[in-house]
Amino acid sequence: MGKGAGRSYLTDVLDEEWAFVLPYLLLSREDNRSRQHSLRALFNGIRYIVKTGNQWRLMPHDLPPWQAVHQQMRRWMAAGCFELLVQDVQSLLREFAGRKGQPTAICLDSRTLQSTPESGARAGYDGAKRRKGSKVHIAVDTLGHLMALTVTAADEGDRAQVAALAQQVQQVTGDSVDLAYVDQGYTGENAAQAAAKHGIRLEVVKHPMAKRGFVLLPRRWVVERSFAWAARFRRLARDYERLDTTLKGLHCLSFPCIMLARIFHILTPTS
Repeated sequence: MGKGAGRSYLTDVLDEEWAFVLPYLLLSREDNRSRQHSLRALFNGIRYIVKTGNQWRLMPHDLPPWQAVHQQMRRWMAAGCFELLVQDVQSLLREFAGRKGQPTAICLDSRTLQSTPESGARAGYDGAKRRKGSKVHIAVDTLGHLMALTVTAADEGDRAQVAALAQQVQQVTGDSVDLAYVDQGYTGENAAQAAAKHGIRLEVVKHPMAKRGFVLLPRRWVVERSFAWAARFRRLARDYERLDTTLKGLHCLSFPCIMLARIFHILTPTS
């Protein structure tokens, strides 16, 4: 079997999705004479890596060389292209759902990703999960769409990231958020004060002690579903990245992939 045989074209961006995404990725003219590979092919290469979890050096032969894809990915991440795409797609989906463009309430939570030899140098130990790795902290709106994200070592407490997430959210929304639903890991005056500095009140959704097993908690299930969406991208199942900025950037790429598919599902009439 040759190099890259068996690649699934389900990872390729659709025509209508590419027409939407392209303006966010144009750091220079699309017909730049120095460009050896099309932007669409480079973007498909990144999508292939994050969706399949494959190694860079196993990039299929019908995509550009992995070095070119990786280099372009670093350029887009440094320019904040994926973050801007997240913001606009999130706002658009809210309007399609009949909501205001910017939310007034959000949900905060985190998940711990197991470290690998590549990420082990910056990993921490999460005693609650009994896992060494990195912790991804996110804020989502009440529909589950990504609003803000930070990456820390797994031994970093959830409360310590409230200020950073709240600041990012208010910058994105224009200070429209006034309420954040959180779990009991965010209790305490320090977390409440950190959120209050940015005009956000924390509301702790507690687990009912009388019940055992799985319990669907109000509001909190939304952010758990968002983590489940991200887990569909195999590159995000563990922390395979040497840099935490790469892990953050790949999350910011995966969520628009999910949200764009939902947008065009809404726009495409069913027979």
